[in-house]
Amino acid sequence: MTDMSAAYVEAFLEMMSAERGAAANTLQSYERDLEDARSFLRSRGTGLTDASADDLRSYLSHLAGQGFKASSQARRLSALRQFYKFLYAEGLRTDDPTGILDAPKKVRTLPKTLSIEDVTRLIGQAEAEAKSGSDDAMAKLRMHALIELLYATGMRVSELVSLPASVLAQNGRFLIIRGKGNKERLVPLSQAAIRAMRAYGEALQEESADSPWLFPSNGKSGHLPRQVFARDLKSLAARAGIRVTAISPHVLRHAFASHLLANGADLRAVQELLGHSDISTTQIYTHVLEERLHDLVQNHHPLAKQAKKQD
Repeated sequence: MTDMSAAYVEAFLEMMSAERGAAANTLQSYERDLEDARSFLRSRGTGLTDASADDLRSYLSHLAGQGFKASSQARRLSALRQFYKFLYAEGLRTDDPTGILDAPKKVRTLPKTLSIEDVTRLIGQAEAEAKSGSDDAMAKLRMHALIELLYATGMRVSELVSLPASVLAQNGRFLIIRGKGNKERLVPLSQAAIRAMRAYGEALQEESADSPWLFPSNGKSGHLPRQVFARDLKSLAARAGIRVTAISPHVLRHAFASHLLANGADLRAVQELLGHSDISTTQIYTHVLEERLHDLVQNHHPLAKQAKKQD
């Protein structure tokens, strides 16, 4: 019997392009993933079109054995799901063999973070440079304001660099941030962040008052690019004696959340501050809560105290 798999894959890709407007990169990815599955199944004596759920399960096991991460396996399975839905919709198959397959479980790695001591050194370095009165004083004041704001609020870097200049007119201790989905949230500012922002703001107004952005740039967006801030942050970390590979704007956001939780903050409150729409996203920090609860029991439970006295 002729294997029509290649022809059906081509028809599937045409449908994805014409009816769903899939981008060229997406189509290429689907084609690679389906061709890889087709090659594996052919070695087992079956075609992609006729594969059973067990055949596809063996393919996923093969990927795992080859060292593919769960995320890569899930992407291949997603391509197969789309393909078999197409075959079913076109009457080319009477079933969908992927319907009973479970997606590979992703292992959620703990986010990188910095110790409170490292953050203190980083901010101290930025503050000292901002007060040094060097030739590039504006850049130093800007970096100090960026660092203080990021650690005080836990903003996403995209939210930070695109803050409007109008925030300088806010005299309160709170900042309104426009985040994902154009949603607004209120975050408190530390006194240190307020001082750094004001010092930078005064210098900014003397230099240029035309830009609508707090951190203006000559680039296409009109504000400081994320990549430039990330590069300057690593440079600052090096001068502060902090390992460069250990730091990024996102790491400082994680440090903000981890340090809050370690010092007694509620997970729901941290969710609101980070702008997470779902608590499950914030739960990557539960390891911090577990450590805090362990210390709480060890230090305050009557039996733990009694054991310490006996030692």
